[in-house]
Amino acid sequence: MNNLELKKHANDVRKGIVTAVHSAKAGHPGGSLSAADMYTFLYFEELNIDPANPGKEDRDRFVLSKGHTAPGLYSALAYRGFFPVEDLTTLRKLGSYLQGHPNLHTPGVDMASGSLGQGISAAVGMALGAKMDNKDFRVYTLLGDGELEEGQVWEASMFAGHRKLDNLVVIVDNNNLQIDGPIDQVCSPYPIDKKFEAFNFHVINIDAHDFDQIRAAFREARATKGQPTCIVMHSLKGKGVSFMENSVDWHGKAPNDEEYAVAMADLEKIEAELEKEEA
Repeated sequence: MNNLELKKHANDVRKGIVTAVHSAKAGHPGGSLSAADMYTFLYFEELNIDPANPGKEDRDRFVLSKGHTAPGLYSALAYRGFFPVEDLTTLRKLGSYLQGHPNLHTPGVDMASGSLGQGISAAVGMALGAKMDNKDFRVYTLLGDGELEEGQVWEASMFAGHRKLDNLVVIVDNNNLQIDGPIDQVCSPYPIDKKFEAFNFHVINIDAHDFDQIRAAFREARATKGQPTCIVMHSLKGKGVSFMENSVDWHGKAPNDEEYAVAMADLEKIEAELEKEEA
């Protein structure tokens, strides 16, 4: 898939995020939007998956360790064909299979998550299981940079590095903002890359919004043997929505009707620019 197609899919994913959170009147748009390009690349190019058979045995696994950004995952799954896009408006509603954090009732979800620090542990277990069973599927997990303040992240990383799990890719969404403010002011995990290197990870730093860099990073991860890979993606929280960008206020709240209209206008403007580029 070419980069223009990926950009168009990513813009759709962002529309789905904003629509879902607005409909729910709750949720986490900021960190969902910062990871939208990564979700798009994973589900439209990188992962070995089949929307018609979500549970196929040899599929790649994805664990959303920062489970509060489920609107981003759900939007990517919907646009990839795992369930109807229209169902995004049922986010967090009673009886919906799209709850505030991922759960196994949702087509395409491989692990329930939400308690920060635990998702990476589950992913490490999946990767180890694949090795023990001589399976060749790969395991991916996405963490928030604020999540790195959880000690369990480093216990899991120590184990993954020790067991040389080269079928594991840990992705860190480094947008530098968490619920209480900038991560370097709350409880700095920097330098992130050096910490993962100390646990025997191969580390790659990329621009989270550059599909060439994203693609190259995953190729490098596949070529890396004898150690897991960590991709530190430097992102912009709220990417694509003018008033949400780089604002901690939009970590965990929904836009009202007026704000929703502005957000969708921002994304429709991006869509129009992409259509001109295609023409």
